[in-house]
Amino acid sequence: MTERFVIGLVGAPFGLKGFVKVRPLSGEVDHLLKLRSLTIRREGREEERKIEESAPLPSALLIKFAGIDSPEDAKTLRGAELLADREHASPLGPGEFYVEDLRGLAVIAGDAPGEGAVLGRITGIVEGGGGDLAEITLSGGETRLVPFRREFFPEIDPEKGRVALVNRWILE
Repeated sequence: MTERFVIGLVGAPFGLKGFVKVRPLSGEVDHLLKLRSLTIRREGREEERKIEESAPLPSALLIKFAGIDSPEDAKTLRGAELLADREHASPLGPGEFYVEDLRGLAVIAGDAPGEGAVLGRITGIVEGGGGDLAEITLSGGETRLVPFRREFFPEIDPEKGRVALVNRWILE
């Protein structure tokens, strides 16, 4: 299981003191306001930064990092990913999963015949107009998008490294 998650993306500078706008990937900010430091990843390099101040916006978050004291400094962070340990990620509700924990899971046949056969692997979760879609790379290399709903995936078990797919016709 993944121990660190990308929890937000740094956007434009805000104000004159070095604040940056952050778009939280979970859509939630309350848990982020409690953080005192974050790992910033840009261009393949990571650095730990202390958070001096943070404040919520309607659909984003403002963060002031130590050592970032001007709009020019803040501009250098634009596009960076913010990483946090699992314990600081957005809390999960019943039946919810972190996307990072779903990536790489084996997709097995969950209906007879051939029950248990590996059909492919989840390579991502994509937001669709009617809900999330599981991106599955089949054993033959083709990619399919399947609605990520219980009617297709009745068993989701990241600890066993697999999800069961019923109604296999959806892969055709």
